[in-house]
Amino acid sequence: MQRLRLWLLSIVAGFVSAASVPTPEGFFGHRMGEDRKIVAWDRVVTYFEELDRASDRVLTETLGPTTEGRPLIAVTIASPEVLARLAEYQQIQKQLADPRRTPPELARTLIERGRVVVMITCSIHSTELASTQTAIEFAYRMASGQDWKTSTILREVIFILVPSLNPDGLEIVRRWYEGTLGTPFEGTSPPELYHKYTGHDNNRDWYMFTQQETRLVVEKLHNRWHPQIVYDVHQQGPYASRMFVPPWTDPIDPNVDPILIQLSNMIGMGMAADLTRAGKRGVVVNAIYDFWTPARHYQAYHGGMRILSETASARLASPIEVKPEQIPPTDRGYRPREPSWNYVEPWLGGTWRLRDIVEYQLIAWESCLYQAAVRRRDLLEAFYRVGQRATARSSPYAFVIPYRQWDPSAAKKLLETLAFGLVEIERATGAFQAAGQVFPQGTYVIRMQQPYSSFAKTLLERQRYPDLREYPDGPPQRPYDVTAHTLPLLMGVEVHEVAQHVSVPLQPALRFDFSPLTPVPAGAQLAADIGSWRWVTSRWRQGQPVYRDPVTGDFYGESLPGRQLVRLAEPRIGVYRSWIPVADEGWTRWVLEQFGFRYRRLTNADLLAGQLRGQLDVIVFPDQTPVTIERGYRPGEMPEEFVGGLGARGAEILRQFVGEGGVLVFLNRSARWATQRLVPAVEEVTAKLPAARFYCPGSLLWVTGTRHPLLLGLPDHFAIWHEYSPVWNVPADPNIVPVLRYPPADLLASGWLLGGQHIAGKAALLEIRLGKGRVILFGFRPQYRGQSYQTFKIFFNAVAGF
Repeated sequence: MQRLRLWLLSIVAGFVSAASVPTPEGFFGHRMGEDRKIVAWDRVVTYFEELDRASDRVLTETLGPTTEGRPLIAVTIASPEVLARLAEYQQIQKQLADPRRTPPELARTLIERGRVVVMITCSIHSTELASTQTAIEFAYRMASGQDWKTSTILREVIFILVPSLNPDGLEIVRRWYEGTLGTPFEGTSPPELYHKYTGHDNNRDWYMFTQQETRLVVEKLHNRWHPQIVYDVHQQGPYASRMFVPPWTDPIDPNVDPILIQLSNMIGMGMAADLTRAGKRGVVVNAIYDFWTPARHYQAYHGGMRILSETASARLASPIEVKPEQIPPTDRGYRPREPSWNYVEPWLGGTWRLRDIVEYQLIAWESCLYQAAVRRRDLLEAFYRVGQRATARSSPYAFVIPYRQWDPSAAKKLLETLAFGLVEIERATGAFQAAGQVFPQGTYVIRMQQPYSSFAKTLLERQRYPDLREYPDGPPQRPYDVTAHTLPLLMGVEVHEVAQHVSVPLQPALRFDFSPLTPVPAGAQLAADIGSWRWVTSRWRQGQPVYRDPVTGDFYGESLPGRQLVRLAEPRIGVYRSWIPVADEGWTRWVLEQFGFRYRRLTNADLLAGQLRGQLDVIVFPDQTPVTIERGYRPGEMPEEFVGGLGARGAEILRQFVGEGGVLVFLNRSARWATQRLVPAVEEVTAKLPAARFYCPGSLLWVTGTRHPLLLGLPDHFAIWHEYSPVWNVPADPNIVPVLRYPPADLLASGWLLGGQHIAGKAALLEIRLGKGRVILFGFRPQYRGQSYQTFKIFFNAVAGF
């Protein structure tokens, strides 16, 4: 009775405050999801600031600036009573997150007092723009609603809303969309990346934390609030299901606690039931999206659930008409034209609008939040239990990182990355024996008996992706993303797994310092240390000389007597930018900038203008398909200025550039264009092999190097990132030099590889001499998503090193 009385009093008070809450229609001049209407980011920010001022249920804060300087905001929504005690609830979350410091008796009390924290994040992929408008309408409902569900959510949940994880991209898409309205190109995607550096890959940054937006959200939301649920809102293609929600499809990373998987299944199925009950057809579960890589989510390794929804897209904000025959007969894990247990009511065509997307999302959001509210105690108890299981982990006992490393800067970066993800790192105060060897004082140790050991373990161990086929001995089931994420292999850091308990005197590591394996010559910057390249580019920018030892690769600031050093001039670097945007172009620029290299971007028009050698020394072609270089957009697909590729004329101009002494660097799949147009004598080994015989969809493979200037600073044997990459036979031609080869056996370092025997002993990196210049073909991604620090050195050697 008392609870009902309090609710009625809150209703009366709510009616008074609700009248002053600005409606989306009144503020923006149209309802959310209106055809051909995209909201500007500055207006979104202003609306949430107005909501904060008008409602005692809403707090809006700026987390910091985006990559391009826009405000990245977060909105906290709860009852006034809950908002008044946010510091107390945040402390409860912190206590429940670490069972080592919170005994079960205290945990039970905290669970009774605590609130479940749910974070919903929107529009990280900026062409998937509906969820920002959903955020506006849903926040208004939370700020003004008086119904029982809303009241329950406000009372039991701390709801953190991020209206966009990528405001810069929303503005890129909005400007393009409004500029093409009423033209044949209305509803097309912009001819540029919708994040300055990563494009679509901004949702692949949740363990390396390279981008500003990722770091702000992890540091100021995830790591402070420890959400029980993080719901990331996406859109998918327009022609099959209308919305996906969990359960996920296989495979699932075994490092994710089974409690979280089952809870995700429960919440997702509840969302599917609520959507179907509301008359929304075309909801699919347990299809399309797997749960393997930590690149796409953070919280599942930090005690919380990751919920994903993917709603069918329109043409940005323009409606589409889907004909029944356009719906595919099959998709991954279900048949879009037929009912099944995981797709009970097919959607078989019709008009699909931005408003439809908003309505599906509104239902899904309320369902997720209401389920969290009514099971608040269960979710808090499960959160605590996941932490208990993590801190009780016994195998492996620890990972050990020697303080002497081949690449000290890469080792430091690895530990800084783990520490940013709340991994506890300690340092031995004495020598100890483990994994069959003796480790000296100063060795770093990451014990697994800690709350976020799953995060450390999945990033430090080697992945063994399951061999999933469409049918026995048939083609492989394509992973949703990639299959490996072993940071020690990507970064070139020596790490040892310790299976059983060892007695080690330890203290917390307050900073991370590493020493090189070999003595540093006087005045030298080691080629093995990736940080040396920052020293090199800094001297170039200051107009100071750089010298290099052609044998060891080490760098010097002056020419020393008795040493045969070569002066290293700053290269004039161009990075090719096709009008069909590719994420790898952005990653290439990001890596160059992080290490201080100056470069210029080159469009088709820049290259086709010719006279390149007088302007440039090196031209880099990022990882992209040959057709995007050769042809680009066809006439009629985009406005005229964005149509076309390099074609035969571009190939001739590049051939002239190389003949005059220039260097062309082709990364991964772009190398196929080079072998088609520039060096046809090079034969690709796997070009005609079906996927059932050879398949490598993003894995780490072993290679062995020769003594070559491209490999200065590299060990003899290391791993490279192979992702649908070319592999070559090498003709008997002295002008074609195989720099890296795959070993004769045991190629897989981490991930998934089918048919490795077909590439055993073949070339992964070629240097081809043409005229006075060179063409360098990478059969891998040396700057993969800003992670592969070890092979950054090969890339830098290619563009600037000799």
